Amino acid sequence: MSEILIPFLLLVAGVMLLLWAGDWLVRGAAALASKWGIPPLIIGLTIVAFGTSAPELVVSIQAVLRDASELAIGNVVGSNIANVLLVLGIPALVISIPTNVAGVARNSAIAVVATIILIVLMLMPGPLVFWHGAILFGGIIIYLLWMFGLAKSGSDDPALHDMASVDEMEGMPQSMGLTIFFILFGIVGLAFGGHLIVDNATEIASSLGVSQAMIGLTIVAIGTSLPELATVIVAAWRRQTDLAIGNVLGSNVFNIFAVMGAAALTGPVHIPRGFLGFEVWVMLASIVALTFFILRRTPISRKTGIVFLIGYALFIAATIRISLGA
Repeated sequence: MSEILIPFLLLVAGVMLLLWAGDWLVRGAAALASKWGIPPLIIGLTIVAFGTSAPELVVSIQAVLRDASELAIGNVVGSNIANVLLVLGIPALVISIPTNVAGVARNSAIAVVATIILIVLMLMPGPLVFWHGAILFGGIIIYLLWMFGLAKSGSDDPALHDMASVDEMEGMPQSMGLTIFFILFGIVGLAFGGHLIVDNATEIASSLGVSQAMIGLTIVAIGTSLPELATVIVAAWRRQTDLAIGNVLGSNVFNIFAVMGAAALTGPVHIPRGFLGFEVWVMLASIVALTFFILRRTPISRKTGIVFLIGYALFIAATIRISLGA
């Protein structure tokens, strides 16, 4: 039992450190950029946007560097599924989440296109390599440039407002010394947290006789999706539910383009055998289902939240069953 318990506790500690360090890095880097006179919009579209995806980014890159690339692809696919079914399902139990928000239909279409692009690249023979990564990472650059253009034109998009509202960010360091400490702690914490996650996730997979991808799809994906879950729950608590779906869609786009792109640029990302028979299609089905609600302007109600959560529970159960070869 201790063979599993200790690595599991270390993995959980790694996730907590990763989330904490990522938050500190974002606040420190945003404070430093503000001191240098960089406009809040630029800070929001770069530092804050990338910083909130830091957990997935660090885990995926370290997984590739440590020859555990199945963990990387499992983390991205699992996080995107969790973002829709879990992150939106839980707050929907408390309060209905509106879908008729400015800009959400456009961003949902981008999320669907990004998902399809990733699946097409994964269907090609062999692992994802540098040129696949270049295509994906080029997608996030184009996306950010487009968002910047929309913001400059005065587009009424809650997601843009959320990213650009750096001045409203709480807990930012005030002094230069504290700012540098936040940044250094964030960088070191992210590196060490990622190390803990990859090493112990690999050990757990080996001990249980399951694939690294399964651990990435479940434990690691849920852990790295905690920032999105916390953000959406807080938004629901404050009755700011117009931010909920925008946060999920933005996270999914970043996971595919930025995280998976950076991972493939780092080294070959091997696609687990059988992965294309189930998991990626659940990822596509979940984002298409969300887009269906958005296009029909149908709120995500308590009943829908229950369906989402049941769907997520069934996905986890099926993933474990497939991985165990049952």
